[in-house]
Amino acid sequence: MRRTALSTAALALLLAQDATAETFRFTAIPDEDQARLVERFSQVADYLEERLGVEVEYVPVKSYSAAVTAFRNDQVQLAWFGGLSGVQARRLVPGSVALAQGSEDDAFMSYFIAHHSTGLDMAEELPAEIEGMSLTFGSRTSTSGRLMPEHFFRQRFDDADPEGFFSRVGYSGDHSRTIALVEAGTWDLGAVNYTVWEAAVADGRVDTDKVEVIWATPPYPDYNWTLRGDADERFGEGFTDRVQAAFLEMDDPELLATFPREAFIPADNALYAPIEEVAEELGLLR
Repeated sequence: MRRTALSTAALALLLAQDATAETFRFTAIPDEDQARLVERFSQVADYLEERLGVEVEYVPVKSYSAAVTAFRNDQVQLAWFGGLSGVQARRLVPGSVALAQGSEDDAFMSYFIAHHSTGLDMAEELPAEIEGMSLTFGSRTSTSGRLMPEHFFRQRFDDADPEGFFSRVGYSGDHSRTIALVEAGTWDLGAVNYTVWEAAVADGRVDTDKVEVIWATPPYPDYNWTLRGDADERFGEGFTDRVQAAFLEMDDPELLATFPREAFIPADNALYAPIEEVAEELGLLR
């Protein structure tokens, strides 16, 4: 009876501790179809929970700006950001750090894609014939769907304003939608994340008889896992190092393939200085 009483008391203590334990929450920029994101990041939540020994919750958001706002307001403590959204978030929450990036993210690219009716083919530079056509970017604050494509477009055409160069300029909201809209002929051209395009082609979700890549940008740094600077204070000494290690040691091929990335490698804030510089030039940072 005494042993049972002690066990009951210990269980009650554990339950009380669990009830007051803080949940570690994270989000991700909505750069693809929401169903695919929920599937991917639910797996990430399970993986982190097992590795970190705390309750972990994925918090979906509806826009890039909402991901940054959730991070700023401490609704999440970790986020899978693009290069620009990561810069924005770290500016708003001093002390926050980029911990990891995909092995592909230190030399990321964007693709310009075109509907077959344009008659455009793959080229070594953006062709002059795109002037007067319609183009859709992704999200307004997407690194690979707007910031860097616009940067390289301006380099090619003597700092031309896209609004004056193209007949129409739009913002689809995410890369999957950009591909679908150009494939449908709603837009002549689109700017997309190259990994989303290649994964969609590999999965048979793109009709390459209707839409194709016409140019690939030079490489630039992009996606990253960014953690708030107060993580150790809230979740215990060394928590930041444990979160970083969890990503660097992620080796499940199926989970990595959902990103898609071959592995995660170390990152730091300084890697994204080029993104910050371009964003300043284009007036996208306050």
